[in-house]
Amino acid sequence: MGYIEIKVIDFTSTPGTRYRSEGPFSGEEYRETIIEPAFLEAIKNNSIVKLNLDGPFGYGTSFLEEVFGGLARNYGAEKVLKAFTFISKEEPYLIEDIAQYVKDTEK
Repeated sequence: MGYIEIKVIDFTSTPGTRYRSEGPFSGEEYRETIIEPAFLEAIKNNSIVKLNLDGPFGYGTSFLEEVFGGLARNYGAEKVLKAFTFISKEEPYLIEDIAQYVKDTEK
């Protein structure tokens, strides 16, 4: 099984808010331009998106929820959880936070 490797720091060192209309580097922009295309490619090719969260100066809840909760609302939580593996040595709690945002879409 192959991997699609992505680093958030390649998008920005300062992740923004939820929506594009609220400012630059939003979760919506990241989901639509980076994460969703990689996710769809991973599903098509039976591979995994390996996402490195290290590097940026921090993440707002709204950014992460929009990226991963938004993806789960569009494609289903189970598919999202199977398609990603996360790396975060700087803030390992982010991995569980993201999983919870995805799972919360099933309620």
